[in-house]
Amino acid sequence: MGTFIFKGAETLLYPRMTEKRQKKPLDGVWKFQLDPSGKGVGERWPSQGIPSPIHMPVPSSYNDITTSEAIRDFLGDVWYETSTYVPSEWMTERIILRFGAVAHHAKVWVNGHFVTESHNGFLPFEADVTPFVNEEKMNRIVVKVNNELTWDMLPPGDVIEKVTEDGEIKRTLHQQHDFFNYAGIHRSVFLYTTPQTFIHSLNIGTDFNGETGIITGESESPPSAFVYYSLKDDQGEIIAERHGATTEIQVPEAEAWSPDNPYLYKLDVYLKDGEGTILDHYYLNVGIRKIEVKDEQLLLNGSPIYLKGFGKHEDAVIRGKGYDPVTNLRDMYLMKETGANSFRTAHYPYAEEVLQLADQLGFLVIDETSAVGLLSQGVPATGNLEPVFSNGKISSHLKEYHLDTLQRLIERDRNHPSVIMWSLSNEASTMEPEAEVYYKDLVELVRKLDDRPIMNVNLMLIEPEKCFVSKLVDIIGLNVYFGWYSTPGDLKAGTAELRNYLERWAKTHDKPIVITEYGVDTMPGLHKVPAVMFSEEFQVQFLEKYHNVFDEFPKVVGEQVWNFADFMTKQDTVRVDGNKKGIFTRDRQPKMAQYTLQKRWKSPLREGK
Repeated sequence: MGTFIFKGAETLLYPRMTEKRQKKPLDGVWKFQLDPSGKGVGERWPSQGIPSPIHMPVPSSYNDITTSEAIRDFLGDVWYETSTYVPSEWMTERIILRFGAVAHHAKVWVNGHFVTESHNGFLPFEADVTPFVNEEKMNRIVVKVNNELTWDMLPPGDVIEKVTEDGEIKRTLHQQHDFFNYAGIHRSVFLYTTPQTFIHSLNIGTDFNGETGIITGESESPPSAFVYYSLKDDQGEIIAERHGATTEIQVPEAEAWSPDNPYLYKLDVYLKDGEGTILDHYYLNVGIRKIEVKDEQLLLNGSPIYLKGFGKHEDAVIRGKGYDPVTNLRDMYLMKETGANSFRTAHYPYAEEVLQLADQLGFLVIDETSAVGLLSQGVPATGNLEPVFSNGKISSHLKEYHLDTLQRLIERDRNHPSVIMWSLSNEASTMEPEAEVYYKDLVELVRKLDDRPIMNVNLMLIEPEKCFVSKLVDIIGLNVYFGWYSTPGDLKAGTAELRNYLERWAKTHDKPIVITEYGVDTMPGLHKVPAVMFSEEFQVQFLEKYHNVFDEFPKVVGEQVWNFADFMTKQDTVRVDGNKKGIFTRDRQPKMAQYTLQKRWKSPLREGK
């Protein structure tokens, strides 16, 4: 159960408008320029502006906006620039510049002053720019972005340099993950204000006993300020008001949050002085619900829940990984139409706006870090795994990065009722003894910060009897592709392998299992009788046979197809213009398999299994 924390935490509250807070979106068309020689800082671009820019939309990935191959495949530094006025009434407040995410490294200047930097491409960062903004003239904001990957970050990768025949140095990226290395300012940029005395962070906890909901709170505020809470129902009627350092709000006959009833209360939080004057005001939407693992089942509000849904990507035509409310809402409606109640943020934290909509529409979210590709193989991972933990490939810097990402992810997302568990990583080399030491520290950190269940996702090369990590977590995630990457095209042999694999996991570990990936590449419009690989008929038959096997195992508490929609990857002989495992095309139109899933997932038998 969580607590309210008002000072000392690193949580970045999502910018909201209240009577004490203002915000100004900076999304739109910015200036943009490549910097292949890395000369921008030396030539004083932060203070003088970028010299030869083109136009670039924010938020978006820069790769697919133009028709230039050089921009699409560029590796190194790029620069963004915009200018804006600051309202005069803001000048007595704290003025904060906030980026939802910039991939992968970012340095930011305001009016020539360096204000902040970030080395995490999937989480927000901000800076207090109050000393650097001008009231009477335009304020220049300049951002340097770098998209290179190393083994000191997540996801990991290597930059490889080769000398061509004409003497030029060609730099290419070797990446461990099977999705395109999109880069740029991917999420919204805001200027926002807070009062000088302000609410630093919020962390709520809820419980539900079948009738009564409980919201707990503990606050820490400046010595001269007092915290007040006001809980309202969805009609705006006040249910309870509390104040003080420690708070517990009981809600009789509470509306429990669930996929079928995503009921949200509103919690207004006020900071007041001794005279009762409001100093600051922030609010959160609160879903009262209880999530737990018990008797090898996943329980929501005391009842078993079966996860039906998808692994997803933040990926769309033209905009790449740039956040888009239109695409996001289309995705949610398509998932609902298919009968899904869940998705995983594979393989990185998604935009906060995605989780806000999941709260409102009722999706159960497995929230995953950007730890994808902690193994020796490329894509797809087949054959024998070579060590990465024991041979020094995974450094102490990468572990620190992983721990920092986990903490920031939990502090950002723990107030969302839609988030039901934390996923530590996807497809790591967990059969090495050294992996147990590595993951113990991750699990310990999560246990200290939050009480949601913990998952780790295994690729099908991981043998259950030899996995050193699965015993540490609450729920086992399995990515399985028997009949595709092994015994390709032979679904009879593939389902036999799947059954044997699940039997071994069920025997070895007394934990619930979620099938976090299963699927096949499918070219839309390709029809074959009898079915062959890549045809829509083969995708349907693959899913149906897998579902029959899942239903044999009580420990399987969820199935999430890989993938919701086709998505872009690097160019490769195993990919045809990207990964085609989507149930929907990249422009969000259904393949035949969507109707197969709809029939299964909308059946009453799927509600609890």
